[in-house]
Amino acid sequence: MLTKADDFPVHQTPEPIAFAGQDRNFYDRYFFNGYTADRSVFFAVAMGFYPQLGIADAAFSLVIDGVQHNIRASRHLVGGERLDLSVGPIHIEIVAALQQIRLKLADNDSSISAELTFDARHQPIEEPRFIRRNGTRLFMDYTRMTQNGGWSGTIRTPAGPIVLDPVATMGTRDRSWGIRPVGAPEPQPPPQGNFGQFFWLWSPCNFPAHAVFAHTNDDAAGLPWNRRAVVAPLDGAMVDVDEVHLALRYAPGGRRVAEARVTLGSRGELIVKPSDVHFYMHGLGYTHPVWGHGMDHGPLEVTHDSITLSALNDLAPENLHIQALSDAWLHWDGAEHRGSGILEQLLIGPHQPSGFTGLLDGAR
Repeated sequence: MLTKADDFPVHQTPEPIAFAGQDRNFYDRYFFNGYTADRSVFFAVAMGFYPQLGIADAAFSLVIDGVQHNIRASRHLVGGERLDLSVGPIHIEIVAALQQIRLKLADNDSSISAELTFDARHQPIEEPRFIRRNGTRLFMDYTRMTQNGGWSGTIRTPAGPIVLDPVATMGTRDRSWGIRPVGAPEPQPPPQGNFGQFFWLWSPCNFPAHAVFAHTNDDAAGLPWNRRAVVAPLDGAMVDVDEVHLALRYAPGGRRVAEARVTLGSRGELIVKPSDVHFYMHGLGYTHPVWGHGMDHGPLEVTHDSITLSALNDLAPENLHIQALSDAWLHWDGAEHRGSGILEQLLIGPHQPSGFTGLLDGAR
């Protein structure tokens, strides 16, 4: 039950806005990514609100010329106000709910700034509700809507401006709200310890006349506890695929997916082949030891850094969570469509179909 109000960070429970509740770990979050057709530019933006913690944070990341630039900001959520969609230099404007959103990265010490507009290609999808417990303790309970679109605007860098063509610059945005671990770790972990297994793949893809979404959360035996695929023709109704099966091929020695084949029931297949262009999600705070989501950095703090991607160790735990720019093929109702997208990967612990038995062992 999605409404226009779900585009604003005013949720009180993991349900859409029509329902209500509260929890210490409640969050309400925006995420965006965008990429040019030639993969020369990738950017990502996030903004989160944590009402029970009194914190709002945001980040802007740009991958260009083999370097990932990260601008991060955090502030106190004064008076619990969540309709102020700005944190430091990062601003979000809802121009038309569920249709058009503007992003602005104002001047800051990083020498990178931007003014960008996202125009949706289709109505958003509501992913199945994510509910997971660690023993008797609730670990996550949230709802997410996802939507593909085109980007226009300009990113200004020390090397010169980057002007985005909305036909050649595609991307994805999502809105999620509910409960998952945020802020400082809880002082008393569950007796059985924290989760030692998490298998997550998420692949929104863009094609000239279609958008496709596929994701899975698997347990250690390889059984999906949350999986869905949707094919969205731009000129017709969305198709929610009932039977979704995955076949994965890994790069030797690690946990990077080299190819994902997603069977879309009896009507077709999605093939995703990641490139060597990776975005590391800790740029937006995911699993970051200092700039993790909801951490308290005082009334207002803004910082930036740059990472040479070739210097990163892909086997290091902090680098496991990535989005890989990918080529994509959609075989649907007997026709083949060529496009692009991303394959987000966070693969920790055992996964029987992949041959993973330990916490971080790689593919044979």
